[in-house]
Amino acid sequence: MKYEFLEHTADLKIRASGKSLANAFENIGLGLEEYICRGGKVEGKIKKEFSLKGEDNEALLYSFLDEIIFLLDTEAFIFSKIKVKIKKGELKAEMKGDDAGNYLHLNPPKAATYAEMYVKRTKKGFEVQAVIDV
Repeated sequence: MKYEFLEHTADLKIRASGKSLANAFENIGLGLEEYICRGGKVEGKIKKEFSLKGEDNEALLYSFLDEIIFLLDTEAFIFSKIKVKIKKGELKAEMKGDDAGNYLHLNPPKAATYAEMYVKRTKKGFEVQAVIDV
């Protein structure tokens, strides 16, 4: 399982896993993009990069998801590929995607939340979960 959508009464709840913390973040990001794009294919015409810092892994996850939503809201950017590196509380992400204006029927989320959020180590790596206000 890279990511899965879980039942929630009103919002989007995503759980993702990965061999590393960075890989789990990549996978939850891909889950959020699948929701935004309704499973449609996005071309990798544009490259975007960003860096974030967080006090802990949950704060880093919140900021990461919030940045994806921010890029959609402010730059009309959606992505198809993402590479994340995390070292000492700092996250660096590189994404390839396209202008959201080239795609119909998107599901723009409102905001990341701390509701039911967690980041934990598992026997196989890491698992992350977040609820997104839609």
